[in-house]
Amino acid sequence: MKLSHLSLITCLLLSSQALALSSDQDQPVYIDSDSQQLDMKSNKVTFQGDVKLKQGSININAAKVVVTRNPKNGSIQSIDAFGNLVTFSQLTDDGKTLYGEAKEMQYSLAKDQLTMKKSAMLSQDDSTIRGSQIRYKISQQKLIADSQSKGDRVTTVLQPQAAQE
Repeated sequence: MKLSHLSLITCLLLSSQALALSSDQDQPVYIDSDSQQLDMKSNKVTFQGDVKLKQGSININAAKVVVTRNPKNGSIQSIDAFGNLVTFSQLTDDGKTLYGEAKEMQYSLAKDQLTMKKSAMLSQDDSTIRGSQIRYKISQQKLIADSQSKGDRVTTVLQPQAAQE
């Protein structure tokens, strides 16, 4: 497995002025779907069919979303999203949009981390990162992209205007 610590790209894509909206984590989570199933024993709710999730400026669109809550206090621990293409977007404090897509995503509120798996892509300002898996630690602005199998590579495209800033 190849591992690429992308400090340069992190600086370019996710500069200090490009923090995710700091108020997002304090906002309620709204979910619309075609169906919903609650499993009270496992503290999981499964949403299926054109699922649209919104928390502040965060938007996730997927075919299926599983929300897991903490059994002790009821807080949301994680949001797992699945689909042919799951999309994620979030505004930054400076008004730019961070956009991601993959076949699977896990948004761990407890860890403040977004993990995108299987054909993962993350972009901002026309600069992109592609890999088998991308992990983005939101509050720390740390990003790690991996290629999971032999022959796969992590691909980064930096646009000239982003490189000059």
